[in-house]
Amino acid sequence: MIVAIAQMNCMVGDIAGNVEKIIASAVQAKAQGASLLVTPELSLCGYPPEDLLLRADFSQACAAALQKLSAAITDITVIVGHPKLVGDACYNAASILQAGKIMASYHKQVLPNHSVFDEKRYFQAGAEALVFEHQGLNLGLLICADVWASEPALLAKAAGAQMLIAMNASPFHMEKQSTRLAVMRERVAETQLPIIYANMVGGQDELVFDGGSFVLDAEGHITHQLAAFESALVTVEFSGAQPLSGVITPHLSLEASVYRALTLGLADYVHKNGFPGVVLGLSGGVDSALTLAIAVDALGAEHVHAVLMASEFTASMSVDDAIEMANRLGVKYSVMPISSLFDSFRRALASAFSGLPFDTTEENLQARIRGMLLMALSNKFGSIVVTTGNKSEMAVGYCTLYGDMAGGFALLKDVPKTLVYQLCHYRNALSAVIPTRIMTRPPSAELRADQKDQDNLPPYAILDAIVEAYVEDDLGRADIIAMGYQAVDVNRVIGLIDRNEYKRRQSPVGVRITHKSFGKDRRYPITVKLNF
Repeated sequence: MIVAIAQMNCMVGDIAGNVEKIIASAVQAKAQGASLLVTPELSLCGYPPEDLLLRADFSQACAAALQKLSAAITDITVIVGHPKLVGDACYNAASILQAGKIMASYHKQVLPNHSVFDEKRYFQAGAEALVFEHQGLNLGLLICADVWASEPALLAKAAGAQMLIAMNASPFHMEKQSTRLAVMRERVAETQLPIIYANMVGGQDELVFDGGSFVLDAEGHITHQLAAFESALVTVEFSGAQPLSGVITPHLSLEASVYRALTLGLADYVHKNGFPGVVLGLSGGVDSALTLAIAVDALGAEHVHAVLMASEFTASMSVDDAIEMANRLGVKYSVMPISSLFDSFRRALASAFSGLPFDTTEENLQARIRGMLLMALSNKFGSIVVTTGNKSEMAVGYCTLYGDMAGGFALLKDVPKTLVYQLCHYRNALSAVIPTRIMTRPPSAELRADQKDQDNLPPYAILDAIVEAYVEDDLGRADIIAMGYQAVDVNRVIGLIDRNEYKRRQSPVGVRITHKSFGKDRRYPITVKLNF
């Protein structure tokens, strides 16, 4: 038996386009000798469709497309994921298409309702195993979260399964692949059955699906592993129910996997939403340098426009480094000094601000001027503004509403500052596109004279550790202090995080790379008093 795994990049809502991809994969799989094709979870409509599932016309379109697809599948068996209405109940389903017919359908049993998942809002849970015969073997079908619990796999085995097939739309976060492998080995150990783990690939708003589909034999050994962050179709040959050894693509390093996730997330957001390219502010700092490098790798230099907007506080070396990097990457760049604009605003506000000192008001004014220039370019030419702020800044509110937060996509929104540096060094190891001085000089927003990021914040290594503990691990202040951090730092950072939820709620979407980002998997009230 030869089984093909289609590691597909499906687009939410593009039902016709997804059907075309499935049919093309079926044709390719058949040409490579496969008799069975496995597609990802909800491959027909894309994942996650969210409140589209509450629309009757969407459900009707999915049902019609499934019928069309089944009629087109005549010489290979295909397993396709789709939503399925049964009366008033909607199921996260998978159907077996064979000889122009829908032979059987399975309903996902375990509905995740945590982090970025909200499936209980939309779906009813299934309760029965589906085991179907194919070329003399009994194959048990499961969908994503089903294999993160013991019961569905054991239920499939009890129903006679000799092998498990898991269809997945499992999003990326750091070290996720290692966790998947560990959990799937638990299922193999419990059932003594080999497993095919077919995962989706591609960017969908803040989520990135990293692929990395794999096959484990009955002893838990990897026999196949597809490349991460790439669409692919790979065939797996079986002797009985046991997979024969095939190509195993090596694991990526942490930095490589995050960089690839950011690149794919930006590329798919731009392409799937029909933007001709991106525009971003290039300051000569490390955040905008990394953003520019990723944008060029994702879209090509011809689709990236960098804008240098120096003020009276911008060091000449910042301008020099920004121009050097733009030249290294071959991107178009514009020089738009903001000093005269800044002076005009200050003159307009002079009577209202008479006698008051220069403070964050004037700092934010500079950021907002830059934001207006970038948005004007976006409006005129259609390119989306990519903001350059990182997770550390987003956490503590060191970002300006309608200023450096103005834009359509916040690429580094979930990337802590310390990881920004790691990613810069990783990218330069591939080719030296980021001038060394950008990575070695003390970071500064350059919004007032002699400003440094660490003027009012603990060092980034400490700041990022506190943010991770409080935001991602949900630890309390006493627990974080017990970890060895100074109470003054912990109290200050937590206070800033709590006070700036209103800013984050207004920030653009950005790629999720940690297990808890400032996005749909962290839903905190804006108006709240935390006194514990």
